[in-house]
Amino acid sequence: MKTFQDIDEVLRFAMNEEQKAVDFYTALAKEARTEDMKKIFEQIAREEVGHKARLKRIKEEGKFTFDQGQVTDLKIGDYLVDVEPSPDMSYRDALVLAMKKEQATYKLYMDLSERAPAGDLKKAFLDLAREESKHKLRFEQEYDDYVLKEN
Repeated sequence: MKTFQDIDEVLRFAMNEEQKAVDFYTALAKEARTEDMKKIFEQIAREEVGHKARLKRIKEEGKFTFDQGQVTDLKIGDYLVDVEPSPDMSYRDALVLAMKKEQATYKLYMDLSERAPAGDLKKAFLDLAREESKHKLRFEQEYDDYVLKEN
């Protein structure tokens, strides 16, 4: 399984995943079943834009000190979701995919926080993990409210 070579590669990967999330949630907003869900998808897309910007600042500041071994034991496959969104994806499948994506990103940020030195960098990764966890919870609630009640 491919591993990350350095912290820059990890941050590039995370920024790319955040951009994919922005694109995904923007598309979901256009297909939302209710105005409330449209607003939620748009809000989460905006938050993901903020996450990407925060990661970009971290990368540009270069104030991180990770031991190379702490980075190379991160496996890229641990943070990928094996399902890609498709135009004909059902609302249920889109919610499941959203939950999986948020869980994978949460895991990445938690793993990075565990490897980061104490201080601002550790806090930044914990904050990002917390945000991803909130997103996942919101999709779980939507799944419970609309998908499970319909069945």
